[in-house]
Amino acid sequence: MLNKTRLAITATVLLLAASVASAATKSDFQDAMRRLWSDHVAYTRLFIVDAAAGSKDKDATTQRLLQNQTDIGNAVAGFYGRDAGNKLTALLKDHILIAANIVAAAKAGDNAKVTSENKRWHDNATALAKFLHGANPGQWPEATLQSALFKHLDQTLSEASNQLKGNYAVSIKDYDQAMDHMLMVADILTKGIEAQFPAKFS
Repeated sequence: MLNKTRLAITATVLLLAASVASAATKSDFQDAMRRLWSDHVAYTRLFIVDAAAGSKDKDATTQRLLQNQTDIGNAVAGFYGRDAGNKLTALLKDHILIAANIVAAAKAGDNAKVTSENKRWHDNATALAKFLHGANPGQWPEATLQSALFKHLDQTLSEASNQLKGNYAVSIKDYDQAMDHMLMVADILTKGIEAQFPAKFS
């Protein structure tokens, strides 16, 4: 039963990633991109809650969150090639794993580790912005992307911090703000791809 469930989930995420590159209309493409990036925030939320509570399902949540980064890379590969998709996936997985380190360090009260990992996190965001700008320099200004990604980090850090402190209502509010912001980021990326590859959309 478990194997069947895993196969069903795998099939679903593969279809979702494929639907991004094969979307026939701009509306379909936007919907698919928003789904991928909203999953990024939603599964990050689940990880934060699981990690803070020490839940047994944390590892399963982590694997699903990492799969989302692969899905995003696969979607980008449909436009920019497999190497670019793999590079984006690698950067995004680093983003997730560093975030996990920050949550673990904060839970343990290791402020020095939080500080050092937070610097790595921002360096990773800078690398992401540079990579995306290089793929589409005419539509994705590096400074704009870096600012948007830094805001995502700040929102996620606040969300995790409040969850760990037991400020649950505030943490939920942080999550809502992070979701709204990521949908805006998804739209920036969507419009950039549409402008760069107009022939792919009806």
